[in-house]
Amino acid sequence: MKLLRVGTAGAERPALLDAEGVLRDLSGVVADIDGALLADEEALGRVRAAADAGELPVLDATGLRIGPPLGRIGKIVCIGLNYHDHARETGAEPPSEPVLFMKAPDTVVGPNDTVLVPRASRKTDWEVELAVVIGRTARYLESAEEGLAHVAGYAVAHDVSEREFQIERGGTWDKGKNCETFNPLGPWLVTADEVPDPQRLSLRLWVNGELKQDGTTAEQIFPVGEVVRYLSHFMTLYPGDVINTGTPAGVALGEPEPKPFLRAGDVVELEIEGLGRQRQEFKDA
Repeated sequence: MKLLRVGTAGAERPALLDAEGVLRDLSGVVADIDGALLADEEALGRVRAAADAGELPVLDATGLRIGPPLGRIGKIVCIGLNYHDHARETGAEPPSEPVLFMKAPDTVVGPNDTVLVPRASRKTDWEVELAVVIGRTARYLESAEEGLAHVAGYAVAHDVSEREFQIERGGTWDKGKNCETFNPLGPWLVTADEVPDPQRLSLRLWVNGELKQDGTTAEQIFPVGEVVRYLSHFMTLYPGDVINTGTPAGVALGEPEPKPFLRAGDVVELEIEGLGRQRQEFKDA
């Protein structure tokens, strides 16, 4: 299923995109798309049954904002340097264990919402990423197969980053990752049954119409199942938690000087095979 949330920010309603591409209202079946729903097989079954029966009302998509496809996100765990080609372009050694950092849930905006360039920013960068949404509580998993079994679905994430804040200002990466609007998510949460192999997805990103990233999740150093397994030994993952799994080569940081970091007025578009497309205009904070 392709699940999404539509409406004004803070007042989104649950919806479903059916097999014919028609937007359907889910608000009569479930209250929201969130961790509670993803952990409830009975409720998900009701959604599937209503969709299959053609019982869901049609929503007019004209002018309707698409919000983040997941409400009440618990935490966002991010994996840095998780693509062989991205490590090469930045001159970094591939890590022997996953590199972890966190993004606050309040960085999340809709897939087409405005993204703000922070005040005093000189190095705002783009990163298309596969987001993994957890559907079952995960503690001390023993295998990558178990890790995949705890995934509810997948989405497109834009891990916007301020490289000076992240790398040159000391401390942790987090302050270059948690600026307002720095995690557009969506348009859809695609359930795991529609993504049989998350290691065979193409990812692309354009800046002002120019293709910058053209990669594949096959380049991931630590694949999805292993990432979930690994994280479960350091923290408990709950339904509705999100994992951003890293970005392929092609970021501004990896380009020669002068590096084309983002400025107000730039337009970024990104997509992942089968998971939808985003478009953001950048403006000054």
